Amino acid sequence: MEIWINPACSKCRSAISLLDAEGAGYTVRRYLEDVPGEDELRAMLDRLGLEPWDITRTQEAPAKELGVKDWPRDASAREQWIKALAEHPKLIQRPIITADDGTAVVARTEEAVREALSRSQPAG
Repeated sequence: MEIWINPACSKCRSAISLLDAEGAGYTVRRYLEDVPGEDELRAMLDRLGLEPWDITRTQEAPAKELGVKDWPRDASAREQWIKALAEHPKLIQRPIITADDGTAVVARTEEAVREALSRSQPAG
């Protein structure tokens, strides 16, 4: 498992605490420092089963400056959204946990963190 975090985010800290309490093995990615590129974002969106506008923090200052709330939310604008996330990683919703089964979740709730954990438990 990997968890994309912003250390200043309380939801990220809560998710880490829960992973630690459960004894989960994971790696931390501070995505504001280790910024994902467009290809990596596309792959993560595939794992999440979401579109870029689904994981965009539209209330952040860069989103308001870019005017993303007025952007189309369809295939014609998908690359525009991905480019914005790559150029402004602060817009990426967090935390995101990749599960061992190839899926990922936006882990803003305890239930979502537990879902990622359940997808990463060894079969047995």
